[in-house]
Amino acid sequence: MTSPNPSPSAMDRVGGAPVSWGVNEVPDWGHQLNPHTVLSEMSALGLTATEAGPDSFLPADSQQAADMLAGHGLKLIAGFVPVALHQVWDTHRAETLATRATWLRDVGASVVVLAAATGLDGYETRPDLDFDGWKRLLANLQQASTICTDLGMLLTIHPHVGTMVQRPTEIEYVLRGTDLKLCLDTGHILAGGGDPKQIAENHPDRIGHVHFKDVKAPVAEAVRTDQLSYAAAVRQGLYACLGDGDVDIAGIMRLLENNGYTGRYVVEQDLQLTSAGAGHIPRQNMQRNLAYLRGVTATLASL
Repeated sequence: MTSPNPSPSAMDRVGGAPVSWGVNEVPDWGHQLNPHTVLSEMSALGLTATEAGPDSFLPADSQQAADMLAGHGLKLIAGFVPVALHQVWDTHRAETLATRATWLRDVGASVVVLAAATGLDGYETRPDLDFDGWKRLLANLQQASTICTDLGMLLTIHPHVGTMVQRPTEIEYVLRGTDLKLCLDTGHILAGGGDPKQIAENHPDRIGHVHFKDVKAPVAEAVRTDQLSYAAAVRQGLYACLGDGDVDIAGIMRLLENNGYTGRYVVEQDLQLTSAGAGHIPRQNMQRNLAYLRGVTATLASL
């Protein structure tokens, strides 16, 4: 039996992310807006929650970070943490994850969004893994899950272009080889050649967190076939406003809600800002994205 269709109150579970304002962990990733500008614009748009952004975005002191967010009427819900999981798991790696997860918890978040990083800067190249490499990656995922669980945090694995978990087969390796929850990033999954709606339909019990991101499929195909770098693709509009790309956001939301998903929907539209003068673009994008989601939730509630 499925749960009722969502009401407009599903919008209460929608959050933002600094990456939609061009704030990114990749070195030299365009103009970086300061946190007060980003957080104040989130609040002005009606958002009440956000992800953390890169390590350096919010204050390293957890109380200062929580106070900054509260000053803008926002709460922290999750944080993106890249870790090279295919490498040997050692004390340093474990302590790095534990430190970041503890900070996220202390600021108020409950979810760690873990990406299987390549160990290289950016998202342009990645090594090939053999059987032993995949065995190590999956074992390390379980180690990471234990660390987060012991801290009272939910660990979700985030498929992401340019990481070790990107393609459909790699997502299946994780789903079959671990009991971890998935961060259903609709854009990165489609960009990696997968079908986020099919995953939502086939694995509803494995969805622990959602990134709503729309993608222009032809641009994503150019990245997959090495005709375009990932950074160039982002500059050329790989990530579209919700409803303007090739991801069935409305269909995915209906599936998730009808299968009892009660977690967050984080709106992400990754971009690069060329200058401070381009700072109006994120605000305009997010206005359109939130208006689209309000329309989706209202339509689903009326069915």
